[in-house]
Amino acid sequence: MGRSIAASLAVLAALTGCTVQTPDGDGKRRSPVHIEIPSSTPSPLRSPTGDDKPSTAPAPARVLWSPGDTGRDVRELQARLRQVAWLFEGPTGTYGEATERAVSGFQGKRGLPRTGRTDTLTWQRLLGMTREPGRWDLYLMGGQPADPPDARCTSGRVLCIDKTSRTLRWMIDGRTVSTMSVRFGSQYTPTREGVFSVYWKSRDHVSTLYDSPMPYAMFFSGGQAVHYSADFAARGYGGASHGCVNVRDEQAIAELYAQVRNGDKVVVSW
Repeated sequence: MGRSIAASLAVLAALTGCTVQTPDGDGKRRSPVHIEIPSSTPSPLRSPTGDDKPSTAPAPARVLWSPGDTGRDVRELQARLRQVAWLFEGPTGTYGEATERAVSGFQGKRGLPRTGRTDTLTWQRLLGMTREPGRWDLYLMGGQPADPPDARCTSGRVLCIDKTSRTLRWMIDGRTVSTMSVRFGSQYTPTREGVFSVYWKSRDHVSTLYDSPMPYAMFFSGGQAVHYSADFAARGYGGASHGCVNVRDEQAIAELYAQVRNGDKVVVSW
């Protein structure tokens, strides 16, 4: 009879997850059956690697800049892409087709998805391969803001030229009519500073000293003039003039040339 009861308890234990309690060390017998009731909360799924953490998909990289975006951050992106030879124009501050192609090429080379959009993964990889761009890396091809005008520019008709911000303001009676990026002479052929006046204009001038074109030339000090420079348009601040004030925007200087008169003041300052 005792064996039959024990066998029945064993079957019950197997079916319900019970365990049969044996006498404790003191010889006292406890409840003969302990029933373990399964929890109603399921255990989390194990990851394929076998650890105990639930398997979760990584969050997608956040897009920082994409085609059509503009601004200083885009200039920095372009300057850094130039450092690793994926971009050769600009920086322009506008995320155009050339920037999109450069980003896509950079991504493909590093095994990242070739989206052409700059996401956080792409940006972190680029940061690790480049240095912080300086001001004239960001504005290599111009486009920088002008500093406040020199006090000597606030009256009359003035070509107000600032060597610090590398800009020219065309001002009439204290009002800025137009602003453009300019380039100056090197340390061996510096652009003179001071207050001058336009004494001669020459639309299709060619330098007799250097045999180089100087379109829209407006002479203000000896052989130094404000004029258009194809070299500045092509190389930006990677080069220098022989002392003249170079303008890279041909349309802008053509309009300026049409407005400036002989006798108008020229101020060149730091």
